[in-house]
Amino acid sequence: MFEMLEGSQFSILLRSELWGWPLALTIHVLGTAVVVGLVLIIGLRLLGLFELIPFSSLNRLFPVFWVAVIVQFVSGFFLWMTKATRYVADIAFELKTVLVVIGIVVTYSFYNTIKQEAAIWDSKGAISSRTVTSVALIIVVWCAVLIAGRLTGYLGALYNG
Repeated sequence: MFEMLEGSQFSILLRSELWGWPLALTIHVLGTAVVVGLVLIIGLRLLGLFELIPFSSLNRLFPVFWVAVIVQFVSGFFLWMTKATRYVADIAFELKTVLVVIGIVVTYSFYNTIKQEAAIWDSKGAISSRTVTSVALIIVVWCAVLIAGRLTGYLGALYNG
């Protein structure tokens, strides 16, 4: 099945065209910047920075976050299909995939928490210690996704020439 994906016309086009791989990779990198950037903005606000931003206004950032996650998934799939047999055996890629799933689950859960509790946080002027722990976890997970993604590119090049 993986060889079939690698041999598809679309995969061959991505690998052979001058613009195919760089365009897909650029879109993937921009999506990464948006995902990790928004996680950091939201997380740092909840950890006490950017005090002028009300907690309840953080909800407006999540639709952009989810669109960026979808862009990541689509562009990542396009990149993956060009070297599927290599990526299924790449430990860094497998780690990244697991971390992305964890990141999406914990971020979605946290998104629901923000929707329910942001107004309370605004009135109190503070968040709970449980929320601080959740925010720290989300930041760590998404930064680990970023690192594992970079390791996929570098370690794969070391093992596959």
